[in-house]
Amino acid sequence: MVWLKFAACLAIILFSGTSLARYGDAIAEKTGLGRMWVGLILLAAITSMPELVTGVSAVTLVKLPDLALGNLLGSCLFNLVILAVLDIMSRPRPVLSRVGPGHVLSAVFGIALAGVVVAGVWGGTRFPGSTVGWVSAPGIVPLVLYVVAIWWLFRRERSRQALQTGVPVAQYQDLSLRKTYLRFGLAAAAVIGAGIWLSLVGDEMVTTYAWDASFVGSLFVAITTSLPELVVSIAALRLGAVDMAVADVLGSNMFNLALITPVDLAYREGPVLSSVSGANLMTAVLIIVMSLVVISGLKMRREIKTFRFISWQSVALIGLYIFGMRYLFLAGAALG
Repeated sequence: MVWLKFAACLAIILFSGTSLARYGDAIAEKTGLGRMWVGLILLAAITSMPELVTGVSAVTLVKLPDLALGNLLGSCLFNLVILAVLDIMSRPRPVLSRVGPGHVLSAVFGIALAGVVVAGVWGGTRFPGSTVGWVSAPGIVPLVLYVVAIWWLFRRERSRQALQTGVPVAQYQDLSLRKTYLRFGLAAAAVIGAGIWLSLVGDEMVTTYAWDASFVGSLFVAITTSLPELVVSIAALRLGAVDMAVADVLGSNMFNLALITPVDLAYREGPVLSSVSGANLMTAVLIIVMSLVVISGLKMRREIKTFRFISWQSVALIGLYIFGMRYLFLAGAALG
């Protein structure tokens, strides 16, 4: 029965996530915000709502901080694998060579946010002075850093748009702005509703199969809650909005890591980063390493793929993800 519920959540997210790309692209056109900015902020925030609901529900309803943090970190890992999927679909150039240089800064901020998580998990019990009440300093910093990052990226994107010349071709003249917002909102509501259900499904997986909460959160729940990013990014790539596709992935990672702050505030048993197993430390480190691989692809800008249909960066991303999931599974089995 648990797998039937899992499949139902999967179907809802797949269906609703498909609409987000088209209407997000329409919003970018009609408002003049640009595809990168819409992907980085609007799409990233909406497609990351399941992670927020699942994380808060995991610490308030079922009291599983490992499930909450595992979901957030595991979603970041899976999001980076989405870039490998986009690379396979991108023809003929590598996908990271088809986007603007502004994405490097998004990846750098993602690394900084993951570094805060590493410091919080490693130093939470070693430096108790950083805690006030049930909240720790590393639990508050992610949201503050995210706001600073968004402000900085917004200024850079506005400056870049000011230098552009020419009038973009209108593709959504048949849609009014009001209708676009309405349909986008309906799709977003469906994604959020499925995310609420996912927190309870994740708990059932832990209790039914006696799996480690970090492993369940980092694999099954994380993949499902990241399906909107997968669907939206693929749809954006097919629309030709490559910058929006990559921005959605990197923006979602930034947003996911910033969600540690509301999860920490919701968990009244103590600082959430100090209450999880050490296995999450490896997941955060892998986010940093995989983000560095992405930056190398953005910087090198190769015109051809290393292995005909895939770049070496994508092979590395997939390999690191498999290594991380295997590590979490073995670590959970050892604890059990």
